[in-house]
Amino acid sequence: MKIILYIIGFFILSSWLAIPKGYVKKIEKEVLSVFEIQKFSKQVMEFDEVSLSKFSTSFDPSSFFVIANGENRLGYFYYGKARSKADDFDYVVIFDQELIVKKIKILAYREDYGGEITSKRWLRQFAGLTGVDEIKYGSDIKAISGATISAVSMTDAVNDLLKNVAYIQTE
Repeated sequence: MKIILYIIGFFILSSWLAIPKGYVKKIEKEVLSVFEIQKFSKQVMEFDEVSLSKFSTSFDPSSFFVIANGENRLGYFYYGKARSKADDFDYVVIFDQELIVKKIKILAYREDYGGEITSKRWLRQFAGLTGVDEIKYGSDIKAISGATISAVSMTDAVNDLLKNVAYIQTE
């Protein structure tokens, strides 16, 4: 019986291995808020070899999770990193069932300048995007004075993620 409990515990913990421990609660809070639910389960989405070969090298399949409430698939989330001027920042993108962006949250921004990209108002511009969308910084996404490098990087990261999501949508 103990062995079975250890195995179950391992699988539950391994589904979060791609995400640093300090972000788990933040991501859970965002998911609960977006889907207006009390609890959910998450599992790393499994991809076959054909799908894996289509993804860009910057896409980490072990960071793409299915969100479920019982038997109902509610959506997905992706934990990623993007480059700012001198360091990386961490973010999560939450999708609905149809892989439409519901919300983006910057989990950790480590620069002295450019923190404006963590603004809910600026990040709201990404809501509603799908795998067929390609966005341009400065026209589709508003520029931020003093945060150009980080804002361009976030825009590029979302574009890359959306291209990979397009492959997932065709499965």
